[in-house]
Amino acid sequence: MDSPQTGTMRALICRKLGDPTAPISETSPIFVSSHHPVPQLTSPTSVRIRIKAVSVNYGTSLQIMGKYQEKPPLPFVLGSDFSGVVEAVGKGVTRVKVGDRVCAITGQDSYAEKVVVDEKELFVVPPGCDLIAAGGLPVAFGTSHLGLVHRAGICRGQVLLVLGAAGGVGLSAVQIGKVCGAIVIAVARGLEKERLLKSLGADHVVDSTSSNIIPNVREYLKSRNLKGVDILYDPVGGKLLKDSLKLLNWGAKILIIGFASGDIPIIPANITLVKNWTIHGLYWGSYKLHQPDVLVDSMQELLSWLAKGLIHINVSHTFRLSEKFRFLEAALVGIEIEEGH
Repeated sequence: MDSPQTGTMRALICRKLGDPTAPISETSPIFVSSHHPVPQLTSPTSVRIRIKAVSVNYGTSLQIMGKYQEKPPLPFVLGSDFSGVVEAVGKGVTRVKVGDRVCAITGQDSYAEKVVVDEKELFVVPPGCDLIAAGGLPVAFGTSHLGLVHRAGICRGQVLLVLGAAGGVGLSAVQIGKVCGAIVIAVARGLEKERLLKSLGADHVVDSTSSNIIPNVREYLKSRNLKGVDILYDPVGGKLLKDSLKLLNWGAKILIIGFASGDIPIIPANITLVKNWTIHGLYWGSYKLHQPDVLVDSMQELLSWLAKGLIHINVSHTFRLSEKFRFLEAALVGIEIEEGH
């Protein structure tokens, strides 16, 4: 049970649309408020969480720039997937209790010291799992799991090509592909990222700064006596997607995850018809509205994999809320980070 809590907390607020990395001023799009009201329980099934970590995703910066799918009215507290500890529960809450470690996603309000969500939005973090790392699970790994397992039906022995493989969703796709027994080919930029991807189990990594991607992949496929790619996972878009179509098998599946390149490509319908390709668009957040049971099942499997050590959440940096410009710049260049309080 909870009694109303008075007081204030820190929160990262977007007051207008604009450049998320602009220097702090009275007119900058975002600012840290030290006097934001502590959120109250709004229903019998509400839960208040003291936040431990919030992930920084590319979508966070797009939201500030007004380029994201969802556009909440201004001003608003920014939000993303997060982890934390249950601080208070409504009288009707049955799924969690005070002290439980949980993770969840909310489109806004989680870039703060505390957040209130309905109990059905929460997932209990298993014992032994790092709570900061769990804050980066729902969006990146949830997207890849729903895309690869639920939509593409990935099977053992299939060839999975992951573009932008060193970003948050890319790293998760590589790992989920390996858990499911796929042959994983990863594309990334630079030797350091190549080493990371190999450490996570990628069968073949193409460093796009030093190799021509299409001939490189073709040579690898030939060396393994493989005909082509069965599943193309693309968070990049642009020319890279269009070129990668040359590698696809008949009956291949294409997962459209995002357009980090800034270029939205056109996939020829006539070739799609002749090759019997299936194109899946995937927006993870909409499953909360249209198929919440599928999302719940996906998250439960991911948490079980995390507890078993089958997947690893790469936390490359941690920042304080006051370092908002550093972590938003990192999000814009594709670094996977966590926001620690």
